[in-house]
Amino acid sequence: MLNISFSLSLFIIASFFFIHWYASLFMQSFFHHRYAAHMQFSINIFWERIFYIISYFTQGSSYLSPRAYALMHRLHHAHADTEKDPHSPIFTNRLDKMMWKTKQMYAGIFRDRISVEEKFKVKVPDWKWMDNLGHSFWSRLFWMLAYTTFYVFFATQWWMFLLLPFHFFMGAFHGAIINWFAHKIGYINYPLNNTSRNLVNIDLLMWGESLHNNHHKYPGRANFATKWFEWDPMYPFIRLLDTVKIIRLKPLVVNR
Repeated sequence: MLNISFSLSLFIIASFFFIHWYASLFMQSFFHHRYAAHMQFSINIFWERIFYIISYFTQGSSYLSPRAYALMHRLHHAHADTEKDPHSPIFTNRLDKMMWKTKQMYAGIFRDRISVEEKFKVKVPDWKWMDNLGHSFWSRLFWMLAYTTFYVFFATQWWMFLLLPFHFFMGAFHGAIINWFAHKIGYINYPLNNTSRNLVNIDLLMWGESLHNNHHKYPGRANFATKWFEWDPMYPFIRLLDTVKIIRLKPLVVNR
């Protein structure tokens, strides 16, 4: 532990948590969700590999395979709130049970123990080497030790270490917020055959993912905001990357 003041320690720990939360979630929303699962824009193979690598470093111990995530999420949209839905909250009254089912489904898809129809596999990105690295025991252990070491150096209060589980399982916490709460609370713009809701109209916590009812209505739309009073903070970044030609937005009127 370094000999630093409590206020400096709190600033460093809070900043580290803030950066990890938003960087990890940015890649899950931008790369795994909007690109891998929904192909809302195109990326050439060079930049696709770059985003794979960035995902590995930002997600760390909770690294998710873009391929397995995309397949599972496509199943979610195809079977929302039915028994085939990988993570519908209507079949259980406990968040942990829903997330355990999600974990089992994800692992089964990743290990090819669960068969997925070919129609869901169209244009799914796949880099087995990076996925195997991110999923390896030693990689996950390395990142957990790295987070813990950071806290050992900079934390000055024992309760700061309570944030470590969030770092270890960051992706699971992100998924739980949307897959559970965005199907239980919030407002509805579009009545659909599922329980999707918008948690908030300006989603600064989840990079726009909380505009979940809008997304279920228009899954191919890169901008999750549809009403004048809503804002998707991810969309300006997508437009910027499109402008500099790193990605190519699909020419859908609904995106603009």
